[in-house]
Amino acid sequence: MSTSQPGDILCFFINGKKVTEQHADPETMLLSFLREKMRLTGTKSGCGGGGCGACTVMVSRYQPATKTIIHFSANACLLPICQLHGAAVTTVEGIGSTKTRIHPVQERIAKAHGSQCGFCTPGMVMAMYTLLRNKPQPNMEDIQEALAGNLCRCTGYRPIVDGCRTFCEETNCCKANGSGNGCLNGGSHTDEPERLFDKDEFVQLDPTQELIFPPELLLMAERETPQTLSFHGERMSWISPVSLQELVQLKTRNPKAPLVMGNTNIGPDIKFKGVLHPLIISPFRVKELFGVTHTPKGVWVGAGCSLAEVRSLMEKLAAQFPQEKTELFRALIQQLGNLGSVQIRNVASLGGQIISAYPNSDLNPVLAAGKCKVSVISEGGRREVPLDQDFFVGFCKTVLKPEEIIVSVFIPFTRKGELVRVFRQAPRKETSFATVTSGMRVFFCEGSRVVQDVSVYYGGMGATTVSAAKTCAAIVSRPWDDETLSRAYDVLLDELVLPPSAPGGKVEFRRSLTLSFLFKFNLEVLQKLRETKVITDEPPARMKIQPLPREIQPGLQEFQHVSSDQSEQDPVGRPIMHRSALSQATGEAVYCDDMPPIDGELFLSLVTSARAHAKITGIDASEALKLPGVVDVITAKDIPGKKVRASFGYDEDVLAQSEVSCVGQMVCAVVADTREHAKRGAYAVKISYEDLPDPIFTIEEAVEKASYFEPRRKIWRGDVTEAFKTVDHVHEGRIKLGGQEHFYMETQSMLAIPVGEETEFNLYVSTQWPTLTQDAVAETLGIPANRVTCHVKRMGGAFGGKVTKTSILASITAVAAWKTNRAVRCVLERGDDMLITGARHPVQATYKVGFMNDGRILAADFEYFTNAGNTIDESVLVAEKILLHLDNAYDIPNLRGRSAACRTHLPSNTAFRGFGVPQSLLVVENMVNDVAMKLGRPAHQIREINMYRGPSVTHYNFAFSAENLLRCWDECKAKAEFDARRRAADHFNQQNRWRKRGMSIIPIKYGIAFAESFLNQAAALVHIYKDGSVLVTHGGTEMGQGIHTKMQQVASRELNIPPSKIYISETSTNTVPNTCPSAASFGTDANGMAVQNACQILHQRLKPIREKNPKGPWEKWINDAFFEKISLSATGFYRGHDLYMDWEKMEGQPYAYYTFGACCSEVELDCLSGDYRTLRTDLVVDIGRSVNPSVDIGQIEGAFIQGLGLYTMEELKFSPSGLLYTRGPSQYKIPAVCDVPLHFNIYLLPDSHNPHAIYSSKGIGEPTLFLGSSVFFAIKDAVAAARSESGLVGPFTLNSPATPEKACLACALPLTQKVPVSKPGSFKPWALDI
Repeated sequence: MSTSQPGDILCFFINGKKVTEQHADPETMLLSFLREKMRLTGTKSGCGGGGCGACTVMVSRYQPATKTIIHFSANACLLPICQLHGAAVTTVEGIGSTKTRIHPVQERIAKAHGSQCGFCTPGMVMAMYTLLRNKPQPNMEDIQEALAGNLCRCTGYRPIVDGCRTFCEETNCCKANGSGNGCLNGGSHTDEPERLFDKDEFVQLDPTQELIFPPELLLMAERETPQTLSFHGERMSWISPVSLQELVQLKTRNPKAPLVMGNTNIGPDIKFKGVLHPLIISPFRVKELFGVTHTPKGVWVGAGCSLAEVRSLMEKLAAQFPQEKTELFRALIQQLGNLGSVQIRNVASLGGQIISAYPNSDLNPVLAAGKCKVSVISEGGRREVPLDQDFFVGFCKTVLKPEEIIVSVFIPFTRKGELVRVFRQAPRKETSFATVTSGMRVFFCEGSRVVQDVSVYYGGMGATTVSAAKTCAAIVSRPWDDETLSRAYDVLLDELVLPPSAPGGKVEFRRSLTLSFLFKFNLEVLQKLRETKVITDEPPARMKIQPLPREIQPGLQEFQHVSSDQSEQDPVGRPIMHRSALSQATGEAVYCDDMPPIDGELFLSLVTSARAHAKITGIDASEALKLPGVVDVITAKDIPGKKVRASFGYDEDVLAQSEVSCVGQMVCAVVADTREHAKRGAYAVKISYEDLPDPIFTIEEAVEKASYFEPRRKIWRGDVTEAFKTVDHVHEGRIKLGGQEHFYMETQSMLAIPVGEETEFNLYVSTQWPTLTQDAVAETLGIPANRVTCHVKRMGGAFGGKVTKTSILASITAVAAWKTNRAVRCVLERGDDMLITGARHPVQATYKVGFMNDGRILAADFEYFTNAGNTIDESVLVAEKILLHLDNAYDIPNLRGRSAACRTHLPSNTAFRGFGVPQSLLVVENMVNDVAMKLGRPAHQIREINMYRGPSVTHYNFAFSAENLLRCWDECKAKAEFDARRRAADHFNQQNRWRKRGMSIIPIKYGIAFAESFLNQAAALVHIYKDGSVLVTHGGTEMGQGIHTKMQQVASRELNIPPSKIYISETSTNTVPNTCPSAASFGTDANGMAVQNACQILHQRLKPIREKNPKGPWEKWINDAFFEKISLSATGFYRGHDLYMDWEKMEGQPYAYYTFGACCSEVELDCLSGDYRTLRTDLVVDIGRSVNPSVDIGQIEGAFIQGLGLYTMEELKFSPSGLLYTRGPSQYKIPAVCDVPLHFNIYLLPDSHNPHAIYSSKGIGEPTLFLGSSVFFAIKDAVAAARSESGLVGPFTLNSPATPEKACLACALPLTQKVPVSKPGSFKPWALDI
């Protein structure tokens, strides 16, 4: 639709200020409006699809009918500005700032250490703020629900929850006050442990101080007669009618125009699928769509009501009427609590959910089972249509005509003797589309067990919501008993068949869930029949099913006090808040894409390969260049310098030249005046290909075709072959580990600015290694490195994913800036970021182990293959590190390992926190587990028997002391009360058939520093200004790990001044050159020593001044020094350890020292669905003397939760043609608040010292990620308990991640065994097994 049409004026408020928009574009979402038009950049863009919560804002509206103001949280990325007429929006900037006053929510999240990289923090703040506006004294359930739609990749959520917990009514227990040792855990008040924060210091919440609803909007709502609004954009028009009659006329004239309420369905289609609707009708001001009418038979609910409103209504009705009448209402309450996040439920409508007709809809099966109906209207009049199997006619299609509109939904009362239940299983417990969902209803005459009526509906079992009609026919008119149900299971299995290559995969699991849900329904019905005295037999208590526990309890964080003689001013060893936490919590912290636009700035959008292995026969950019706003298309031919990046003897194209080797390889880029124009331009570029034969995707294919990146590595000690001949037992096993997406909250972001003379460039990049980016850009442009300055203020997370690919992306952006001579910004959308940048290496490993009857392992032989992808990246180094950690904590006298990086046609995998160690050690621990299962002994005993003890030597001949490893192990067992809880778990398993508990305790020995010696150096630059303030610059980059905070602490101690006098602005290549990456858990070790060195030089220079005037103050000393012509600037340098690894001799010293730890986790597993909860985790880590316990504990918890994601949840899925399916948070599930252990306790090993690092500390960023595997092995333990009930004992395969699918199928329950298994190779799977 043309922009020449006159539109109405949009009027709403943002943070109390009036906004009038003369030309509102229906395609503009609130997020881009806030960030680009209003320059309110506190609201972040994390995914663009309502799946991460980073863009959460509060929307307030006045309801004239009830004269009330409602406040609700919403995702700004899905909220069209045209929907906001008459609304008031509050963003993170509107509730508080460091310049005026910070809000209690901002303060508590910051001071409770709930902000690390800080990118998710504004969203967390706004989710919690909205809750407090509606309920100033929430309970823990409210808080968990409010935060369920907000993802965080850094903290592990515990500190966020603890900060929010301080608003609870039930915070009287000492444990809730800053997470100390509580009264319930034997902690005494006489010897209070030091706490990470003190609740008593917090500003109290005062609801009277909040922003008021704008009076102008009140008057507008009360006085104005509503008028139809229309807005016209570049490609789309928006009409918002005010009467049902007008709505019907509009829909009759424009039957294809979608109705938009919450935009949670149409919005993602427009954004991610490129769907264009010339006209959108928004009926959110049509009162008739929001009415609620009560009748004797039930209630009519307006189709426009939000899901949150429907839930609230159902709760009121459930409390108002007798239980027998509200079965369906209570089932809906349960299902509405699982559907989406609070932010989604606040805007998504009831009618929208029904008409969308998603195959895995949570609502439609229960509405259909409950015999609901819809009232629809069109020009032809009204009619009522039952929601049954005939309503859903195809994928996202219903029986309704295009011009018909759902006005209301009838939800009936249930009758006496009627039972309604819902069941669902999803990849994540909350805020996740269901894998399978169901609604079931049965009706009995009073006093009878004969079924009068039954309906069973499933979602996720086909293209539509399906009715199990034949199964119902097998049950109806028969008594509800084992015989009837046994027949029903068989009928259901035949009735609901999925082809083995069905979209979505998981075919066996989905089919088994249909049986499990019916079985659970059976147990619930039998229980009801007992309660009503229809049947009298008491079932065994162990056959009952109950929901898994869910409330997060306060955890413990124990760390060592600083000594009493340490100066109060000296911050080292104290739990200092992250230095940017308050800026991050107020939205003031500046990330790369928050920088204001430069005059004439262009935006770059990438065009990527659609083929995995093909020649490029042509690039046609003609259509793209015709589009509005498109300025140019950049190809490899435009690169003035080197067109390839060389690495380890292999070349990687900056932009593909003649051939592509994966789907997602960067081919060219479009630059345009706006993001949207660049994106549309990229869509319009046409690339033609000629496919090449036999693409390689899996490790098996690569091994078969010997497709490797060289060199392959091997290492051994002792004589493995001979040892196998002397042992009592030999066992062989294998395990696969999937990859893992980094999912840093801030996607790859960069801004390249040509200075305008002598080919000088300024680059602002979100990178872990500014020097690599500088070098890459200089090489690509063919200019010296001294013309390129790379600046890094902070990153919104990185985890290894912002090193190699970032340098190539920055090079492409710089080429565009060079060619156009204008500033160019590139910020990847989440889907493109996941497609292009690679992930953690998937691994396949085999092992052979020889052991004695007493459990001693005498020989082990491992072979590892990693899926490296299409370029070498750092894959060989990952393969090397895998072998260097082959022993983990075990002294195995005869040990051999081989590793290879497989070259495939998938996007190149790269560094990821742990760098191969999490994959290596899972295989080792799985082997130890197998040994225990073979011998029928507890796994922790086998671990103990084989552990290093005292002075020890590794398989690469490196001597170390294992004393602290054993201390961590023993302390972990004691703190976790392992033996008593192990017995309790065994007792629980005897008492429960369908739920099992599992426990596991896992050790780690993790090598710190780079085996490549040159990477261990670091430098710093410290300036003291005449007023006494200090500016510190160093080579480390801040990505949330708190390196700047620790450097501030180091400078404070060395200069003997308070941290408030020290500032760190950024990391840049023009202040500290030739830096090394912030990686390998070595950032603080290296840069801390460099900052210490610079400060000591300055301290020494000031010595004569101090001697002249011992009492100071500091400012006087600095002033005197300036007049004495003493330099107040110094460079510090640290050579680093001389480390090496000789792969020919298979020996060396690749690490400076080891970080040790041990972790015990206990889970409860629902064997029927595969869902689990981590009940408790106790983690003991030896990190020497912590420089900052709050930062270090934050790193430990965040890494653990990331590991939990790796080993139990996160799955990358590729199509058979090599396309990544999982390109956003709706398909790829990282842990959320619901995945935090319910009791999460961290203990830093006391009295530990480390002479190899600054202030006796140790690196901690990576090691504890592997300890997330304690949850994997606890799940495996629970599965083993379930298998034993079916007579299955001994080792079994459970590949990582141990998703609900894998755990459920591994339990091998009788119902699961009924599902036939398709033979591999007999069909084309929906997804590759990479």
